[in-house]
Amino acid sequence: MYTADNIQFFEGIEHVRLRPSMYIGDVGSKGFHHLVNEVIDNSIDEALAGFCNKIWVTIHKDNSITIKDNGRGIPIDKHKKEKCSALELVMTKIGAGGKFDKNSYKISGGLHGIGISCVNALSEWLIATIYRDNKIYRQKYSKGKAITDLEYIGNTSKQGTEITFKADNTIFNNITYNYDVLATRFRELSFLNKGIFIYFIDEREIDSEVNFKKKIFYSKYGLKEFISFIDKDCESIIKNIILIEDKINDIFVEIAIKYNTSFKEKILSYVNNINTQEGGTHLTGFRRAITRTLKKYAEENGILKKENIDLIGDDFREGITAIISIKLMYPQFEGQTKTKLSNNEVIGAVDKIVGDMLGSYLEEYPYDAKKIIEKIIIAAKARKAAKRTRELIHNNILISNIGLGLPGKLADCSLNEPKNCEIFLVEGDSAGGTAKQGRDRNFQAILPLRGKILNVEKAMQNKIYENEDIRNIFMALGLSCEKTSILNLDKLRYYKIIIMTDADIDGSHISTLIITFFFRYMKILIEKGYIYIAMPPLYLIKKGKKSFYAWNEKDREHIIKHKFDNNKGINIQRYKGLGEMNADQLWETTMNPKNRILRQLIIKDNVEADNIFSILMGDNVLPRKKFIESNSIYANIDI
Repeated sequence: MYTADNIQFFEGIEHVRLRPSMYIGDVGSKGFHHLVNEVIDNSIDEALAGFCNKIWVTIHKDNSITIKDNGRGIPIDKHKKEKCSALELVMTKIGAGGKFDKNSYKISGGLHGIGISCVNALSEWLIATIYRDNKIYRQKYSKGKAITDLEYIGNTSKQGTEITFKADNTIFNNITYNYDVLATRFRELSFLNKGIFIYFIDEREIDSEVNFKKKIFYSKYGLKEFISFIDKDCESIIKNIILIEDKINDIFVEIAIKYNTSFKEKILSYVNNINTQEGGTHLTGFRRAITRTLKKYAEENGILKKENIDLIGDDFREGITAIISIKLMYPQFEGQTKTKLSNNEVIGAVDKIVGDMLGSYLEEYPYDAKKIIEKIIIAAKARKAAKRTRELIHNNILISNIGLGLPGKLADCSLNEPKNCEIFLVEGDSAGGTAKQGRDRNFQAILPLRGKILNVEKAMQNKIYENEDIRNIFMALGLSCEKTSILNLDKLRYYKIIIMTDADIDGSHISTLIITFFFRYMKILIEKGYIYIAMPPLYLIKKGKKSFYAWNEKDREHIIKHKFDNNKGINIQRYKGLGEMNADQLWETTMNPKNRILRQLIIKDNVEADNIFSILMGDNVLPRKKFIESNSIYANIDI
């Protein structure tokens, strides 16, 4: 029985309001949306325990939100020790919950017991409605404290928990929900927990004259559908999805694997539905098994002897897409944000299960095995060629540390404190020359690029490091790429890296190529907030002695309408290239920190960003055509 006796607690919640970032990561968008995750995780835990298969999430017009499920309902009977209802205990005490009692929950994502009490503490108000034992109960809270007694309000045939809350705007910078952020998480949860319905309603938006925006997330086949979704725009080298499902000592392992023609590794890992973005022991076990099993197969079939090449772990994962989902009773994470699993026993369990089942798959499907091994050998040969180039870049960077070896095209700045320095990656020598004349030499460096740099999405690793522009970027930034997957930022020479291209279609293309390179090979620079895009103006509007710059069509129309006495005698110059500006104009509009507009690159959703780069820059034409057609309405067409 799930009753008040199953509820345990540790301490009060006053500290949550005082130090919210310790509990939810930050008080920005990520932490704000994490509140919803904490509540819905309780419903998912009910589903994992076998008591819930439907969850309803509704964003209301005032940006309050309701999460409701058809689970057992939080117990409302009196807790013997604390002399209050189990509901109030759960809502007002950190660490209180049934998840510590394994008779109530065998598997739980919210292991730390902080979830819903933390949400309550950081809410302006919260209403908990419980449907249990054919009765309806309700209690209201404000900023973590109960403001009403638990009330019986009627009878019902329903069962479950309903939580409605509004985040406290004195805690969070912005309390407006992003539909796409939440939808992405709900889609993820539906894939990870096949058979569960999540109904998502946004009352702030209307799909038609009578209907709110609605979406239903449901997956019948789980990870098989998940991997097809995230890999839909990549060309597979094998027809099958490799599915691995088994358990060892109450560690449940579920994995889906595909190999495609790309040159990148894409692995998502989860523990009890929590996205472990930093990986952990389950990822270690998976990688170890992949390397060992495929290498053994290649050796036993005489392939490695024939090719005479040494293989390393990276070779076996080039072109792999995998989703790892494990569930266990006592997960241990590094930090409350739960982004890295630390249970050592998981390594061996995942290693054995993957090794046994992948080994059987390779024996059963020799054609697939042959295609995978061929891809691995190609990757190894490319890695070996790329290693020579990376070592050359690394040696040049070591030389540059004593004042030599920087790219010849680089016009460096005189300051050498990275936090005070910025570099412009400029399209073409002509614009680069103008930028060199217009810059502030104290803190601004200029690196002209030849034009359209290599599309790294479609290139093999050795071709990438052999590319002159890419080598120059590595050397100018002072970043060593001696090791394939490690980027050492200790020697980074600039904390602002600004992409500056023409304000036309070609410029946008070049900018996208550079961004693709950073996303695939220097993602940490984006994550640290070091990458920016310059915004040169589109128009110079002059009449007599008056002149104004416009950055878009709306600016242009506003200036013409409001800055001049009439539309007569106005001269409008459309800038199609940076080279059309003189040095003073480029400084004034695009490079001067006092006047310029910079767009900072951020990654809101790694999976979605990865998909977009695959669509826009990959080999598969049809998805790119569909994307362009569906988004053409937003494009700034250059006529």
